[in-house]
Amino acid sequence: MIFVTSCSVEDENNEPDLEEAKGYYISPGGLKYKLYSGGVFKINEINNYKSLFPHTIVDAVSSRIGAQIYQGLFKLDQRTLEVKNCLASSYEENEDGTVITVKLNDNVFFHDNPCFEGSKGRKMTAHDVKYSFDMLCEKRGDNNLFSLFVDRVKGARAYYESTEKNDPLAGGVPGVTVLDDITVRIELENPCSFFKKVLTHNACWIFPKEAYDKYGEDMRTKCVGTGPFVSTVFDKGKNKWVEGVQESNIRLVKNKNYWEKDENGNQLPYLDVVKVTFSKDKKTELANFRKGNLDMVWVLPVEDMQDAVANFEEVEKGNSTEFEYQQKNGLTIQYYSFLTTSPVFSDVRVRKAFNYAIDREALVKYTLQGEGDPALHGLIPKFKEYDNSVIEGFSFDKDKAKKLLKEAGYPNGNGFPSIKLHVNQDGTNNIVIAESIQHMLKENLGIDLKIEAYASNNVLIERFQYGKTDFFRTAWVADYPDPENFLKLFYSKTMPADPSERSFPNTARFSNEDFDRSFEIATSSMDSLTRLVNYQKCDSILVAEAAFMPLYYEQYIRMLQKNIRAFPINGMEYRDLSRVFISKDE
Repeated sequence: MIFVTSCSVEDENNEPDLEEAKGYYISPGGLKYKLYSGGVFKINEINNYKSLFPHTIVDAVSSRIGAQIYQGLFKLDQRTLEVKNCLASSYEENEDGTVITVKLNDNVFFHDNPCFEGSKGRKMTAHDVKYSFDMLCEKRGDNNLFSLFVDRVKGARAYYESTEKNDPLAGGVPGVTVLDDITVRIELENPCSFFKKVLTHNACWIFPKEAYDKYGEDMRTKCVGTGPFVSTVFDKGKNKWVEGVQESNIRLVKNKNYWEKDENGNQLPYLDVVKVTFSKDKKTELANFRKGNLDMVWVLPVEDMQDAVANFEEVEKGNSTEFEYQQKNGLTIQYYSFLTTSPVFSDVRVRKAFNYAIDREALVKYTLQGEGDPALHGLIPKFKEYDNSVIEGFSFDKDKAKKLLKEAGYPNGNGFPSIKLHVNQDGTNNIVIAESIQHMLKENLGIDLKIEAYASNNVLIERFQYGKTDFFRTAWVADYPDPENFLKLFYSKTMPADPSERSFPNTARFSNEDFDRSFEIATSSMDSLTRLVNYQKCDSILVAEAAFMPLYYEQYIRMLQKNIRAFPINGMEYRDLSRVFISKDE
């Protein structure tokens, strides 16, 4: 196979040549594998990406792809989800965690790109961190994520409001200061024990001013980062690969100027190319995996997996000679959301009636064939830093559901307004789950629910962020492993005053003073017990107010080709492909 560069043509269906690298990889089980460089890693996503610009990424697919192109000061360990240095070489923080001083690696360069003089990527400095963080605190149509810093970083709110008036404060955000070319200081309004986790979020990835000046909102597809891979598309007119991405597939090429080396001195990443396709049919995806056209499949309905694998039980036990099986409880909840300001769902009795009418255990057992855990303990899945077992969620209680609906003025569903459940089709089980919920609400409440399905999740997201749907399917995959990342979905101070304006992340437009108070106590406390108690209070309030309809906590399942190494599964499906390699060893 011809060696791949950003300006070469290749046949990615050929078996790639692999070159031995220095050293070995030791698996968690103690197995020793020779390291290899080269090859094409092929993966499929059943949902399309929405945007690859750091400040607009609000969906998991875009985040997984963007994480290979961009980097932040910190990142997560792919196995443990612990915070580790990335662009930061070291950091210091004061006693109460309100001041973080970060030293940067001094050998990091942006990707080669026409936005730079001579198309040669320049060195990244602390000024780029300042620029990216200031932009995160601006009122712009392509900035969805300012709530990460506003009311958290010192002066971020004032700077945001100044940009809202088109009169930005000189000097940007006061709490972000460049001390020298490789040192930046971040000052917080209040203590924040998890702020380094926040800095792993995609909104905190660093990009250069030259790129935004040249491309503006076109950075949705024109990506300039510091990461291990560069995005390219094939230009037929020029007969070469050029920077950018396209809708049907994404081709990420090894960044030959990447700054990081492994412990043996090998240049990272090991892979030459990551190829991402967007086929929405799981059976086709599985067939391509069996043929070797894909190196991984993720989120597998049991019935499809059993069709694809001759002896599923052997695979699940890890005894398959064909594939590697991985499974992990996900930091993800699938749920239906109410627009709590709408005429029908502003009544908490209606929201509670809907919740008690749903048999979540039956939903998981029969509709999902056991893949997942019923969401019986509030919003947040159980994980190392959060025990959700004390949260008493919604059990199935048909009589209580009917009683509540009657109290709301709709005995046996009589007179209940016509409503639609809005879902997206581009998901594994979305339609079949919606039909199951539709049946339960009819049988248990006498409510006729119509299902409106959109071809793309991007369309659905746009509608519910602008309050154009009263009842809709959504999910939350943790951006970083902290309870705050889930609970912020219902924090009222992120909502606009104008109901017609976009609301994110509080798309339910839920408001409760007790919730906000406990949320603020938790997020500003450095004491772990205080945080836990107040997070649990928040979760309990969401249940008491029936702020949403929890369905199930996800279980993640992956199948990998046997020659894929150093790609552990985790509860966020966080992917760092910089150290994944293709092996010749059995």
